[in-house]
Amino acid sequence: MRTAAKNEYSDKDKQELTRLVRGRNTAQKVVLRANIVLNMMEGLPKKETAEQLGTTRPTVYLWIKRYKNSGIAGLIRDASRTGRKPEITEEQEKAVVEATLHTKPDNATHWSIRSMAKAQAISRWMVHKIWRKYNLKPHLIRTFKISNDPDFVAKVRDVVGLYLHPPDKALVLSVDEKSQIQALDRTQPGLPLRVGHTETITHDYKRNGTTTLFAALNMLDGRVIGQCMPKHRQAEFLKFLKKIDNETPKEMELHLIVDNYGSHKTANVKNWLSKHPRFHLHFIPTSASWMNMVERFFSELTNKWIRRGIFRSVMELEEAITNYLTVHNDNPRMFVWVKDADTILAKVEKCKEVLQTGH
Repeated sequence: MRTAAKNEYSDKDKQELTRLVRGRNTAQKVVLRANIVLNMMEGLPKKETAEQLGTTRPTVYLWIKRYKNSGIAGLIRDASRTGRKPEITEEQEKAVVEATLHTKPDNATHWSIRSMAKAQAISRWMVHKIWRKYNLKPHLIRTFKISNDPDFVAKVRDVVGLYLHPPDKALVLSVDEKSQIQALDRTQPGLPLRVGHTETITHDYKRNGTTTLFAALNMLDGRVIGQCMPKHRQAEFLKFLKKIDNETPKEMELHLIVDNYGSHKTANVKNWLSKHPRFHLHFIPTSASWMNMVERFFSELTNKWIRRGIFRSVMELEEAITNYLTVHNDNPRMFVWVKDADTILAKVEKCKEVLQTGH
């Protein structure tokens, strides 16, 4: 077998290379390079060195050459590189951003990656990269509504104050109705979840009536007082107020956060409240349902229990809702308000300024 002649190198280099190979803190890429050079010093052929170290012959040639040119220092540090050439110019990138923000395609309401790539004569990948860089998502849209309540500021400070700094010896209850909950049954049986197959249900359904859930979320411990009723008029609201009265400690003041629905402000309701002075109603601003924390509970009820449920009657639906309330109250989850009034008001004011300027 052909062997290479043993080369003579300084003992100092051999010792330093051996130290690098044995060092516990030496990077593995440096260990490989040092072993390549040590094998060369021992006269081992390059092909055998590559096989022994599990690398390629071009790699062996590379680091032997690097050692001869730069010594051990050339093995430790990587050579500088010119870097990858940019695939798109700054002008092209700016053009994509400007087109995304200020134009629309002729045949759609918003740009897609494919349509933008075609319009700008670049690859789809580059459009995706630019949109990700500038956090542009033209395929998404969010809805909003800014309250025009003349008492908006006062109501925000009142409600947020109750969330963040509740009164002593009092309960704060977020109260609302989830109306028109439909008892829906599917027209055909669906298929269950299986490995490799999602659960299926028919796209059409049968309506079997509706119910309304009255709910009061206790901001102290997350428990919910709830009751299903066929309608949500003042009579049902008064009935629910009586239920709250019966299921809360009599010695505690009750601060109820409610929306501006007409049944909450009738003469009969006001008359009942005057006879029960421990009840205090606090109204959120109009078009600001996000301030009523019980809406978070309604969202979870819908997503976890109702949306994919099958109910052949209103009674089945109401039983399911009652069971959910029981399970929730056995291990209640608190919903915590974190934003102070000043932060909310500043953000709303900023939104108004943006809408007025059109940017």
